[in-house]
Amino acid sequence: MNSMYFTEEHQLFRESLKDFLQKDVVPHIEKWEETGTIDRFIWKKFGDMGYFGLATPETEEGLGLDLFYTVILLEELQKINSGGFAAAIWAHVYLAMTHLNKNGNEAQKKKYLIPSVLGDKVGCLGVTEPFGGSDVAGMRTTATRKGDSYVINGSKTFITNGVYGDYIILAAKTDPTAGNKGISIFIVDLESPGVSSSKLNKLGWRASDTAELAFDNVEVPAANLMGEEGKGFTFIMEAFALERLVMAINAHARAEWALDYAIQYMSERQTFGKPIDQYQALRHRLVDLHADMDLCKHYNYMVVSKMEKGEYVVREATISKLKSTKMADEVIYNCLQFLGGYGYIEDYPMARMLRDSRLGPIGGGTSEILREIIAKIIIDKKDYRPPSN
Repeated sequence: MNSMYFTEEHQLFRESLKDFLQKDVVPHIEKWEETGTIDRFIWKKFGDMGYFGLATPETEEGLGLDLFYTVILLEELQKINSGGFAAAIWAHVYLAMTHLNKNGNEAQKKKYLIPSVLGDKVGCLGVTEPFGGSDVAGMRTTATRKGDSYVINGSKTFITNGVYGDYIILAAKTDPTAGNKGISIFIVDLESPGVSSSKLNKLGWRASDTAELAFDNVEVPAANLMGEEGKGFTFIMEAFALERLVMAINAHARAEWALDYAIQYMSERQTFGKPIDQYQALRHRLVDLHADMDLCKHYNYMVVSKMEKGEYVVREATISKLKSTKMADEVIYNCLQFLGGYGYIEDYPMARMLRDSRLGPIGGGTSEILREIIAKIIIDKKDYRPPSN
């Protein structure tokens, strides 16, 4: 199976992860979907299993493994059909922890990264604002230096893990006159005085907590600045490629799962004396969907492989997310149709999957924004590479 990218060790990891998810996660999913709260014990279990440390160096309690272990984690999380639970996990590991891995100093890693790897602390990333959406340079949240601390004022929205998390990797303007060169990144404890959160009521991703956060004169130690002032925009842009790739992998994985489910269902469902997988109209539609999924999956693997080699993949990762999320929505829309009336019933998996999948073309940069980024690269010859230090 895809031996070009996955070794026998990868396959063993996949099997043990599947067992873990079936045994320790799946029995709780319905409850978490209903309550919108993921029980805290599961974070510790993930930490104990090493799943949060796949991409973290061994010096910080991680495993220092290649990116295809990350691919397996993401794929299998999609296949238990709770986009919300999956999002809570990957937002912690690949949004919050990515910044700590890459840009944290030793003290910050000790205080935040190691507990994150172990599942003792849960993180989130705060870039998007109620007025800004994907316009990162237009953010209004400010951080003003005052003695040994910074005072933060402003708001963030659509923050996964923002209600029940412990800390946020927060983007704020330290120099509001300098545009994107005035943005800095801070680690802020969510229980700090002046931080308030309200939970957003979402169409899908029901298990995850998504917050709108307000910061009212929140004092943060200067030691919690990541890197130096003004580096925030570069840090965010560097991390976006990985975030887009994560969402692309999620998309091909849920589409593959939906197709597998539909194929099984169609082989068992009979009309007029034959299984519905024998009707040409349905067979051929399913084949087209399978082909689209397979193309996206192998393109995504190719991009992961380039990223693993340290290549600059902003264009490719952006294409991955744009195409894979659109494909997944189309696949799942049609798979729901293959189930007929049962597709519309909550006891069957497609209804939730349709709602969860719909976030794909919206979150982590809307498809419209992504098209404009790709247009700037291929038409205007813009290079998004950060300036080398």
